[in-house]
Amino acid sequence: MNTASSSDLKEELKTLKPAQLTELCLRLARFKKENKELLTYLLFEAHNEEGYIAGVKKEIDDLFSEINLSHLYFAKKSLRKIVRVINKYSRYSGIKQTEIELRLYFCITLKHSEIPIHRNTVISNLYNSQLKKIDTLLKTLHEDLQYDYSKVRASLN
Repeated sequence: MNTASSSDLKEELKTLKPAQLTELCLRLARFKKENKELLTYLLFEAHNEEGYIAGVKKEIDDLFSEINLSHLYFAKKSLRKIVRVINKYSRYSGIKQTEIELRLYFCITLKHSEIPIHRNTVISNLYNSQLKKIDTLLKTLHEDLQYDYSKVRASLN
């Protein structure tokens, strides 16, 4: 089976009735958890981005509180999981500002945690890669926002 292009899908969706669209969306939501999460974001949280960010930050805090600090191996695994969560929620939003806020929050929380960032190469690389992503995203924002976020970013060095 060949997958149709986005433009073909868009044209076909335009021809459907609202009831058929609803049925298609519900069917998509049944097949994959990510589809259901994206649909939840679009329907319930897209109109309140600050609330969405606050909810994700709370989830990040919860994940940080669950980190096993007995060995850096376990901390590394947990940090990678947190980064995957941030990537997923950033993809749902699609707003650069949201992604920067979540990545900055991760870096600030990691820096203030008990995890020795520079004792483990993998954790250090993970932290530095988040900083690089923040720097890349900062370049795409408006100058005023760049200034505000770059002050926070400067405190992470």
